[in-house]
Amino acid sequence: MAESGLSELRRTMPDAAAMHHFGIGLAATLRAGDLIVLTGPLGAGKTTLTRGLGEGLQVRGAVTSPTFVLARTHPSLVGGPPFVHVDAYRLNSAMELDDLDIDFAHSIVVVEWGRGLLDGITESWLDIEIERPQGRSDAISEADAAVSVIDLDHDLDEPRTVTLTGHGLRWADATDFGPLRPRR
Repeated sequence: MAESGLSELRRTMPDAAAMHHFGIGLAATLRAGDLIVLTGPLGAGKTTLTRGLGEGLQVRGAVTSPTFVLARTHPSLVGGPPFVHVDAYRLNSAMELDDLDIDFAHSIVVVEWGRGLLDGITESWLDIEIERPQGRSDAISEADAAVSVIDLDHDLDEPRTVTLTGHGLRWADATDFGPLRPRR
């Protein structure tokens, strides 16, 4: 534990189905006011994980990448908090994120590409970094992505490493990750 209120869990996801199911499991640990920041290269599996979260939270509507609209709100079908999915790829500051007028306190919010944009937004968040194997010659480059629709997770049927790092009091107790730990 490098700082007060920090906990960490690392898992390997063998394929897209595992990433999706991991999202479903993570959803069971979330509550209103939770903020998740997803980081990883293009095609890493951020949207696949987010779709699993949406399924686990039982929200209305298909969970798709909000690249062009910046944020999508999905109401709960079971009386839970709204699920807000943000793509911060084109945002430059916490002020721009705040300008989206998201009700962070009463929603579960997932921000793709949000690392570094949290100044003043919240004191507790869950950082999820997804790493894909290095040296893939067919990986999508950022330049390629700029001219294509970014709504699929390229080559997700290869393993990914997922690292969850909890920041702040909400995530200080590593037992919050209990349902997500590998079974022995």
